[in-house]
Amino acid sequence: MAANSILTASEAVSRIAYLCSDIIISVQPSLAVDSEFSRFLRSYIEQKAPTLVSKKLPEIDAARQNADPLLSAFRPVRNGRIVSVTTSSSTLLQSIPHLYKLAQYPIVLHVSLQPSAYPDYSEITAIRQCGFTFLQSDTLQESQDMAMSAHALAIKSGKGVIHFFNDSNLSQDDPISYENTDLLRRILDVDAARRYQTSKSGDTTLYADDGRIASQPAYGNPALQNLTLEKSLPSLPPNANSNAKSTSSTASESSRSRRESSEASGPASSAATSVEPVTSRPVTFEDIDRILTSIWAIIKDATKRSYEPFHYSGPSNASSAIFLFGGDSALFGQAFDEATSSDVFYKAGIITSRLYRPWLGSRLLESVPRTVKKIGVVEQVRKKTTKWGPVLLDVLMSLKGAELNAGSETPQIVGYQLGYVEPATVRQALRGIFQNLLSEAPVQNLEVGLSEAPYRFDRDYLPEQPELENAYMKILNQVFGERLHVANRLGQDDAGVSANVAANPEYGFGKLISRFEHRQRFVEEVKDLVKARNFTTDAPLKWLNKWALDSQDVDKANAVAPDVVARLSTDGSPAASKLLSSKKLFFKEANWLIGSDAWAYDLGNSGVHHVVASGQDVNMLIIDSQPYSERTAADATRRKKDIGLYAMNFGNAYVASVAVYGSYTQVLEAMIEAEKFDGPSVVMAYLPYNQESDTPLTVLQETKKAIDLGYWPLYRWNPRAEEKGEENFQLDSERIRTELKEFLRRDNYMTQMMKRHPEFSATLSESYGTEVRATQKRKAKDAYSKLLEGLYGAPITILFASDNGNAEALAKRLGNRGKARGLKSMVMAMDDYPIEDLAGEENVVCITSTAGQGEFPQNGRAFWEAVKNSTDIDLATVHFTVFALGDSHYWPRKEDKIYYNKPGKDLYARLLALGGKILTDIGLGDDQDPDQYQTGYTEWEPKLWQALGVDKVEGIPDEPPPLTNEDIKIQSNYLRGTIVEGLNDTSTGAISAADSQLTKFHGTYMEDDRDLRDERKAQGLEPAYAFMIRCRLPGGVATPDQWLKMDAIAQNLGNETMKLTTRQTFQFHGVVKGKLKPAMQAINKAMMTTIAACGDVNRNVMCSVIPDQSQFHADVHGCAKRINDHLLPSTTAYHEIWIQDDDGKKTQVAGDAIQDHEPLYGATYLPRKFKITIAVPPHNDTDVYAHDIGLVAIKGTDGRLEGFNVLAGGGMGVTHNMKKTYPRTGSMMGYVSKDKIHLACEKIMLVQRDNGDRQNRKHARLKYTIDDMGVDVFRSKVEEYWGAKFEEPRPFKFDSNIDTFGWQKDENGLNHFTFFIENGRIEDTAEFPMKTGLREIAKVHKGEFRLTGNQHLVLSGVPDAQLPEIKDMLKKYQLDNTDFSGLRLSSSACVAFPTCGLAMAESERYLPELITKLETTVEEAGLRHDSIVMRMTGCPNGCARPWLGEVAFVGKAYGAYNMYLGGGYHGQRLNKLYRSSIKEDEILTIMKPLIKRYSIERKDGEKFGDFCIRTGLISETFEGKDFHSNTAEEEEDEE
Repeated sequence: MAANSILTASEAVSRIAYLCSDIIISVQPSLAVDSEFSRFLRSYIEQKAPTLVSKKLPEIDAARQNADPLLSAFRPVRNGRIVSVTTSSSTLLQSIPHLYKLAQYPIVLHVSLQPSAYPDYSEITAIRQCGFTFLQSDTLQESQDMAMSAHALAIKSGKGVIHFFNDSNLSQDDPISYENTDLLRRILDVDAARRYQTSKSGDTTLYADDGRIASQPAYGNPALQNLTLEKSLPSLPPNANSNAKSTSSTASESSRSRRESSEASGPASSAATSVEPVTSRPVTFEDIDRILTSIWAIIKDATKRSYEPFHYSGPSNASSAIFLFGGDSALFGQAFDEATSSDVFYKAGIITSRLYRPWLGSRLLESVPRTVKKIGVVEQVRKKTTKWGPVLLDVLMSLKGAELNAGSETPQIVGYQLGYVEPATVRQALRGIFQNLLSEAPVQNLEVGLSEAPYRFDRDYLPEQPELENAYMKILNQVFGERLHVANRLGQDDAGVSANVAANPEYGFGKLISRFEHRQRFVEEVKDLVKARNFTTDAPLKWLNKWALDSQDVDKANAVAPDVVARLSTDGSPAASKLLSSKKLFFKEANWLIGSDAWAYDLGNSGVHHVVASGQDVNMLIIDSQPYSERTAADATRRKKDIGLYAMNFGNAYVASVAVYGSYTQVLEAMIEAEKFDGPSVVMAYLPYNQESDTPLTVLQETKKAIDLGYWPLYRWNPRAEEKGEENFQLDSERIRTELKEFLRRDNYMTQMMKRHPEFSATLSESYGTEVRATQKRKAKDAYSKLLEGLYGAPITILFASDNGNAEALAKRLGNRGKARGLKSMVMAMDDYPIEDLAGEENVVCITSTAGQGEFPQNGRAFWEAVKNSTDIDLATVHFTVFALGDSHYWPRKEDKIYYNKPGKDLYARLLALGGKILTDIGLGDDQDPDQYQTGYTEWEPKLWQALGVDKVEGIPDEPPPLTNEDIKIQSNYLRGTIVEGLNDTSTGAISAADSQLTKFHGTYMEDDRDLRDERKAQGLEPAYAFMIRCRLPGGVATPDQWLKMDAIAQNLGNETMKLTTRQTFQFHGVVKGKLKPAMQAINKAMMTTIAACGDVNRNVMCSVIPDQSQFHADVHGCAKRINDHLLPSTTAYHEIWIQDDDGKKTQVAGDAIQDHEPLYGATYLPRKFKITIAVPPHNDTDVYAHDIGLVAIKGTDGRLEGFNVLAGGGMGVTHNMKKTYPRTGSMMGYVSKDKIHLACEKIMLVQRDNGDRQNRKHARLKYTIDDMGVDVFRSKVEEYWGAKFEEPRPFKFDSNIDTFGWQKDENGLNHFTFFIENGRIEDTAEFPMKTGLREIAKVHKGEFRLTGNQHLVLSGVPDAQLPEIKDMLKKYQLDNTDFSGLRLSSSACVAFPTCGLAMAESERYLPELITKLETTVEEAGLRHDSIVMRMTGCPNGCARPWLGEVAFVGKAYGAYNMYLGGGYHGQRLNKLYRSSIKEDEILTIMKPLIKRYSIERKDGEKFGDFCIRTGLISETFEGKDFHSNTAEEEEDEE
């Protein structure tokens, strides 16, 4: 910390706390809002500033002020860590139970009094007897000195110290210098601090008194005791006050002071002494006085600044004085100094306290001149619980005690209540005080100043609800609307009640009870008026009677209430007017209390117990924000009680456990059920975050982990459901934790549920924990070893880490080859290997690929961490080698070359450092070599056999060739494989690797949730396998009935969301294996299918949506459907596997599968996937150039479809840094009439079938076939197959490839609305109930839904008569909003994480965030309505067709992307690499100036991609083979 000046007390205090602490608990209004201390503390950590006490950098633990922050102090302070707390005074009262225990530890609380302009000192006086020592600062310099004193006193006394001050007052002082660290080191006694740091308390609970008492050494010989203290503490200076009578206290004062200083006592020896004591005794007020006096003596010696427990300022012969507790003592002191003889307070004195507790009455007597006859005690205690102020009583008892013992006359004491005093009115306030004080009959408790400050200065210190938690408030508002009443809502006006108290659950519960009683009185009043019949007519009587009978029934009362109000409004009688004055009471409110997980630490204090035990109809929403990943690191003393189990055990409460990022629908159901339940309801809502600025993506990932692993089960419990013949317990997630399972077992509900839901039986009984994983590792290793026992030859252990399977395949092949040479080969994933066995191995071979930025693959990370961090693994007898797989050009920048094969290199170096002996040098496989990694491997393997002495072995059998996709297809019996057997295997959520290739042909991919991989692995569980299902929907047209069925499938069988894909169809994710067949059957019953939606076949045929040309759309869509049906596979396997009933009968609902052979495809189908699309000029909204076949619709003179220009050879798939792979735009074949187009498409496909590369799947797409053959040769071959010629292409023109949003009218007068569906995800969120809205619209819509190739949706065919109804529904569900930036409207992203196994980076979940960060720049540049086509994918396979974007980001590693510029706005031109492997900060650094430059320098009508080329930012890409040429960032060679 460089020499400088300090301007505020909070800075002075923060610096001292940082220097003197191991851990600082920084209490903040919310984690997103700084306190007056937190920004300083954070800056010191960022600067890595050195400290005096902590052995490393102190920890800053940020805690919300309404989340019981002092709980976080118990674990570190009991484990020998020196703890300080920086907080506002608003946390003190709620922390009283903790203060009594913490007072016996050397903890320091620095307390800034609030509200800052007019603080309430009652928050200090209310806790004065909690056992802490209290120090007060009245000036900026004092705040520094008292902070140092507080830390020194805490360490030397072993007791807690509270240092309080008013930062607002002190900020007016002149700046002070930074602290003198030499002085601080002298007074702190660093040796004593070190001794405390080596101590450790055995206490683990905060629910019972731990019995600790801060103590000092005690000796039988008083002289010895004094001698010892002289050695351990600096010598005490003589008393400087000439009026001092004695340093001893009176008897009565002594007993009182001792009582106050030991109230919170309880067992531990102090680390404050340097001599081993014979015995110990509790710390007394004399000890505090002695230690503090010695500390202040050192400060005086170094700085000349003198401090005493009480400070008197004024004439030594003053006859009157005030004792000031609160206010601005500097202002009052200045007024005294400037007083003249005309002032009533002339020559009066002022007394202030430095040491407030323990209250040393004798030291007060020493401070006050004996001439003083009248003392006014002026205290700023705004909430008094007795008639007399607490400080007045302290002063009075001290002086009365002195009178009794010395026989002297006690000064007259007069109490005052100090209000808010402006600086300009201080003299006026003093006149009022002294005029009263000096009168013959002074008035007690006179109020001075204003009762309230004229302005609110404490806004930043009100408790705040984190923005993330507003998700649940929004849902409550959506469900209950105006009926919602949150009794403890933050920010509401409760006259005379502080914001902290008003937000408290007990306070809210009390308000609700009062509200219930008020409504009940109203009900009785209604009944009385009905009996009296005091209405003008009898019309209201019937409705009032009906309402009175049902007044406590939510649905009935609220249904009748509007009619009651209507009848009363027309009656006109006084009785009616009286009832209408309280008309809101006719409606039964939805009454809620909102709280945090802090309520779970103490159910009695929090109010949870009171609500549940009361039986009242109160709903509690308790938001738990602790991330699952932090649960094990959580403070054991902050162990939360399970509120759900607690409430369920009462038997009278509805209980639900929900998570808005887990199941939005379940949240809605729980809230509705809770409100309908007549009695207490507890809804525990999960919303995990570390910082309130965490992104929704972070919250989503944490939520998924917690739900998946049973930490946060989703369930609903209604103890009265069985009365209706329903189950009390509804499990909404697949796993529940042990405690909940035990509760259900006790009540026999587990047995009932498992009988009714046998699919849960396995997961309900699972156990979790790292010990499971350890056991699995041991069993696997032991089983492998047992198998090898009968073999001869040297042992070799082969460990692999592999993400994409290459390293695993090499390891297994190496193991087989080792066995063939007579070795005892054992092959395991690194993370499956018990690390403790490594030192006992003879020969170890490690094979690892490279993930991300030089990281280990997922199944090797734990192994690497163990090896890297171990200090006791001795490999002196172990021989080892390593083979690493990587790509030397994957990270092209020079500074990133270190990532090439980094895991293998690091592991090799670490094993060598641990003493390992080298078998052979590390081998490096490089994807840039002619045979990729096999080139390096071929050189490395023979050296290994030579080192092991088995290189000369003869008679080694030939190895079978690896199984290829072509083999799988041939052996599959027309796509059957062993899919049925795999589906019936309940021991796993997966299917075999071969079957997972075959199911693609059936329209489904096996995936696993990558958000959960690591955590499930740590728990000893297999990955969270599930399946993606993609429908086949030609042209993207669906009926409303089909939409509803798709919605139901997503809701009941998937993850509650639907994806509208870039292939213009529905896609479902999260379908577990047991639900896969029901989902397929449900799709079939909707007259849709999934066959050939994926796989090496022709996939879904797309076409433009053209909402303004319905007749032409019908023509084009008809052709799309005909091509689709013509090119369908013919195998009956699909219907056998998915559609047949349980009795084995085939039930054909949709499709025409009647043959068991493939006339078009043959047994091996196509070499790779095949895609066809149709675009209607001028809209290229399906990216016609990007597909294997692109058809450009040509309109005839009659306005109807005439035929198509045919493009062939488009394709998007690429492999990073493999220049042999590239995207390509389609080549023009010619024109074909509409009646022959399906035949032309067939022949193009057949030429690809017969000529495509079946050896190398990276070279198998049609684009490579055409480039290998040449366009003209390929065209001729197609014409040969066809027996016809392509005609000359017809003229056409495209002007965009984005959708047109909003309302359009077609030629038939029907209306069409294009929704903006960001990245195609249909889901409900708290902010946007999109899925619900579309479902409700589908129930009334009579037209059709059209999915677009840009992942959006068109509501088609709305007649004018229905238009108002539809518009109202759009508005209700916020679906009518298309007012987004042109950049956002033109964006598109693939799914990527968490479900796509190929994803290297985020895409769908990240692109919206990136656009948000660019939109301010877009707005400032005046480009809000300009379309810039931006696309993002998580890998280079190109699902969102990124290579055609004007700007595109393609995932390279997690958080890193390649950036491409220069794509054609019409989708006609490929872009080119601009920057490689850049992260968000670099993206923004590039994009923001580029957007501004584009807005200034562009020509009229010039599109962004064209601008990038014209200005030389990027070179134009003319064809696919040119894609890797002349990139803006050339790859650098290694030096």
